[in-house]
Amino acid sequence: MNRRIDAVMPSLKQRFRGAFLVAVLLSMSAAQAALFEDDDARKAILELRQKVESLQLKSVEDLRKATDESAQQIAQLRRSMLELAGQIESSRGELARMRGQDEQFARELAEVQLRQKDMLQSMEDRLRKFEPSKVRVDGLDFVAEPAEVRDFDAALATLRKGDFAQAQSSFTDFNKRYPNSGYNPSALFWLGNAQYAQRNYKEAVTNFRALMSAAPTHLRAPEALLSIANCQIELKETKGARTTLGELLKDYPQSEAAKVGKDRLAKLK
Repeated sequence: MNRRIDAVMPSLKQRFRGAFLVAVLLSMSAAQAALFEDDDARKAILELRQKVESLQLKSVEDLRKATDESAQQIAQLRRSMLELAGQIESSRGELARMRGQDEQFARELAEVQLRQKDMLQSMEDRLRKFEPSKVRVDGLDFVAEPAEVRDFDAALATLRKGDFAQAQSSFTDFNKRYPNSGYNPSALFWLGNAQYAQRNYKEAVTNFRALMSAAPTHLRAPEALLSIANCQIELKETKGARTTLGELLKDYPQSEAAKVGKDRLAKLK
């Protein structure tokens, strides 16, 4: 039994030594493998760190470039805004100037229009002095030349001033100068009054009769008949005066002259 054990022991020892050597070798291999694995990890870490640093540097550089570009863009935008503000202010000034010019132009235009209106009015007034115009005298409407209007008004003004001699001359000249004038009936009436005032009764009767013959419906016709009767009374032609007053009451019963004539007729009787 012991022999067997002894015989076996060397074999076991050899085997144990072999196993130990194998274990040592394996341990050494594992250690070497672990050492190799640590180096690879370090390399990987270093490479990763370098990549990170490279990325960080690139990011920083990119950020710096982007910041510079943004700063340039902001500066350019500010310059553009300042230029735009300047243009706006310039446009406002130009607009204000144009508005001022428009206002000045409007004032000048208004002044020109006013002067033009005044000139036209002046021209119309001048032309009116030479053109016939429509007038209304003693209830009659007719067209008269400017000279007719002027001469008739002048003669009437002379009569109203009491210059009967000059008025008689003026109305006589008027009827000769304008034989077909619409003023003629009125001119005959006032001519008769100027003559009556100078006690030229017969001449006055002649002109009053001329009025009655030319315009029996004239506004002054009743007064002309009353004036004829007054002239006849002054001439001591009582019968003729009664006849004339009777004609007045018959033809113009509603007139003011008829009321006066009725009283005169009563006194003549």
